Amino acid sequence: MSSKKVVLVTGANNGIGYETVKAFFQSPNPYHVYLGCRSLERGTAALEKIRAECPNTSHATTAEVLQIDLDSDESIDKAFEVVNTGQGRLDVLINNAGGAFDGDFLLGKVSLRDCFNKAYDLNVSGTNVVTWTFVPLLLKSDEPRILFVAGLSQMIQAAESYFPTPPQPAGWPKKIDFETIGYRCSKTAMSMLMLDWNHKLKEDGVKVFSVSPGFCATGLGNVGADMMAAMGAEHPSEGGRRLIAVAEGNRDADAGKILDKVGFLPWFCQSMAGNKESNFD
Repeated sequence: MSSKKVVLVTGANNGIGYETVKAFFQSPNPYHVYLGCRSLERGTAALEKIRAECPNTSHATTAEVLQIDLDSDESIDKAFEVVNTGQGRLDVLINNAGGAFDGDFLLGKVSLRDCFNKAYDLNVSGTNVVTWTFVPLLLKSDEPRILFVAGLSQMIQAAESYFPTPPQPAGWPKKIDFETIGYRCSKTAMSMLMLDWNHKLKEDGVKVFSVSPGFCATGLGNVGADMMAAMGAEHPSEGGRRLIAVAEGNRDADAGKILDKVGFLPWFCQSMAGNKESNFD
């Protein structure tokens, strides 16, 4: 088996996905990276930009754009065939693609119900179908890993601090400029996916994680990256750095857990493993 690991990053043409691919290019380890994107045109432009931004990549890392739309089973099946007939296996699956539609609800573009349903269909159902479809290729790897990219905060953290939504005064309706609840609920469900896939694949040697990249200025949900940065959001490269640390095996001891940017593990994960908190640094 080739020493070059094969990686698929969904939602790779911008934001945290883009920075994660860039981190693989900057790693001293060689990879073949599939940039999973809905649009081949945007994916190609992203790959060209990454290559321009990483001119000193001297090792054998290669990359190609993979068209994959999480809303389409047919698209996911076609993407599987491309990888199956190309590299023939997958070492790391990073389930990064997702969307937030809360902003569209505030603007009156979608109903409240559709705001939630679209988030669940893309972030949860689509991610689950991708994982289910690509498992046979992961089982061909010597060191398979699956990463589910978590959202703004997990439930225990949100119970303590509901950042970035500020306290709300009494009265109705509420004025919330940065609504996140549909997105947050779907991302919390993704952590359940992680636990389920960890349970299913533990005896197969697949290491499964849910990783929070932190609050990054990605422009998710049509909220300006500048506005998010003003609220304290980090550059998306910080998210990419946290994801590649897990992808490269630095957190293997924490497989089956939900990893926050500072290593916070919710109480139910800690109680199962009996491990103390740890961090990425």
